[in-house]
Amino acid sequence: MSNFLKSIENLINEFRKLPGIGPKSAKRIVYYLLKQPPHDIERFAQSMSDMIKNIKFCKICFNISEDDICNICSDKGRDCGKICIVEEVSDVSIIESTAEYRGLYHVLGNLLSPIDNIGPEEIKIPALLKRIKDSEIDEVIIALNPTVEGESTATYIRKILKPLEIKVTRLASGLPVGGVIEYADEITLGRALSDRKEF
Repeated sequence: MSNFLKSIENLINEFRKLPGIGPKSAKRIVYYLLKQPPHDIERFAQSMSDMIKNIKFCKICFNISEDDICNICSDKGRDCGKICIVEEVSDVSIIESTAEYRGLYHVLGNLLSPIDNIGPEEIKIPALLKRIKDSEIDEVIIALNPTVEGESTATYIRKILKPLEIKVTRLASGLPVGGVIEYADEITLGRALSDRKEF
């Protein structure tokens, strides 16, 4: 039998569904919220409700937007010849924060994972192919995490784009700034060596 009131237990269970939130963290969050003024809690709940009502996915790149077309796809100042492929919408904001990239994006929403029954159709690859064929794209930049799924997805994308004779590039990888060689794994160190630049 639970030691929590049903409404508290339900809220704890909802917070536990969030990434990085375990049972103890979920309880701490709920007990913190209980101490807040009711108007703060109502504003928090209203913000979540507004997000559900107002946020949609861009019909072109699948980034988040409050309109049918996101502000990046509708920006005439962007380089429409480049598409950067990312896994999640959060990756778009991270790349945008660098102010180094002025092209367009394509958000997959997931990575290929046969064990989880996630194939090309589930990650918007058909939409990517159509977009590339219907536009004047001269470079596709693959910006996926160097995980097993990320690598297999990148390899698959490169393979299906090869017949289109479009330049396909990948983010450079290797040792991070401030990183120490002693603590680098073999793959990261190997990439740092193979991607080395003239100094």
